[in-house]
Amino acid sequence: MFPRRLLNRVTTLSTVVATALVSLGIDSHPVIAADGNRPNIIYIMADDMGYGDLGCYGQKQIQTPHLDRMADEGVRFTDFYAGSTVCAPSRCVLMTGLNLGHCFIRGNGKINLRPDDFTVAEALQPAGYRCGLIGKWGLGHEDSSGLPTRQGFDYFYGYLDQHHAHNYYPTFLVRNEKRVLLRNVVPNEGQFGQGVATKKIDYSHDLISDEALRFIDRNKDERFFLYLALTPPHANNEARQKGMEIPDYGIYKNKDWPEPQKGTAAMISRVDSDVGQILERLKTHGIDENTIVFFTSDNGPHREGGNNPDFFDSNGPLRGIKRALYEGGIRVPMIVRWPGHTQPGTTSNHVGYFGDLMATVCELSEVKPPADLDSISFLPAILGNTKQQKHDFLYWEFYEGRSAQAVRMGDWKGVVQPFGGDNVELFNLKTDLGEQTNIAADHPEVVAKIRAAIKKSHVPSELWKVRKPKKKTKKK
Repeated sequence: MFPRRLLNRVTTLSTVVATALVSLGIDSHPVIAADGNRPNIIYIMADDMGYGDLGCYGQKQIQTPHLDRMADEGVRFTDFYAGSTVCAPSRCVLMTGLNLGHCFIRGNGKINLRPDDFTVAEALQPAGYRCGLIGKWGLGHEDSSGLPTRQGFDYFYGYLDQHHAHNYYPTFLVRNEKRVLLRNVVPNEGQFGQGVATKKIDYSHDLISDEALRFIDRNKDERFFLYLALTPPHANNEARQKGMEIPDYGIYKNKDWPEPQKGTAAMISRVDSDVGQILERLKTHGIDENTIVFFTSDNGPHREGGNNPDFFDSNGPLRGIKRALYEGGIRVPMIVRWPGHTQPGTTSNHVGYFGDLMATVCELSEVKPPADLDSISFLPAILGNTKQQKHDFLYWEFYEGRSAQAVRMGDWKGVVQPFGGDNVELFNLKTDLGEQTNIAADHPEVVAKIRAAIKKSHVPSELWKVRKPKKKTKKK
């Protein structure tokens, strides 16, 4: 339904972009266009990191000094959302600029992006960007159309399969389209490389972080887009209660905490340290002010591998965790830093989501975005421009377990469980951020708007079937 847009429609004419922006009532940004020096773009995404896991979002026990400083030097968004509440669909929304009612991959599984799917990397390549993906992909397997190198990326290193990415000590990673063997030993290794290592030498996160630095080194004199999809603090689900795999607990080793919580904290602090190294490397190469860096998480915190998300209050003031469409499952940290462009220490309550990356990078790179997107550039909000276009609403759907649909419309949040069900839970996030009081009965007109948004957004898919709620029958 959403075919690949012809590449000749993805133009680099800044005048076209400026005209389109003016027609939307949005100022173009002469700070970008004046010297024609389009910025490098780095998008860093953690895996299963909760809204409350960073110091700049209220975390008190886990140390994240580099990300906190990144927020102090840039913009911290309070109302930003993942594409989904689990891995693969969230990444599909991010890469395609389509919401869950429209994109091809709407749940976890062995599904590959098609040749007709158009990605952020494919938008940036014609503008002269060297596109690299390092870390976890989750949208295409070996020898498939979904391989990163067949979806616009010039370079890939990491995990193709999300189940493989559970294992922090795998026997191999993938570079471009070939396996790179590691020194770890994994007995009874699964089809896609998942399992629990008995010989642990090569820690995948460290390999991935080091590769990201090398990518920056190699491309410091070129224009580049780096999508760094880190795996911590996701658990190794196959390791059961010992799934928070990390070489050492670092500063947390002597804490009187359960072992999994030491692992969770150490993972988050390790991510923080690696982000710090990346920011420092940009300064070393003198490209700090010409590189915009995003940091976020793919969904809410998890209860897997022995981790207890309540221990660190990982979802902060929000209800729910990963696999829920309440705020704690989909509202995520979003920090953007661009020295000389972002106002230091800014907080924005702009409501955006992963699908907005497509329009945003198109504006940054002076590329005309494809048609038929569910994407709005949030560059104005990043730069402190009050003329930021807003979404009429955001939409999510989820197929696992009970299944659900959700809509954010202004301050209103509607949740339908199960998918296609009759009842709408309605919350006012301005007065009830924790979604504790269902006020649907008091606002039938808002409920009607939520239902209309759901109907407008959901396009049926042959791959993702809606479970029809079973009607209760009265006992005779």
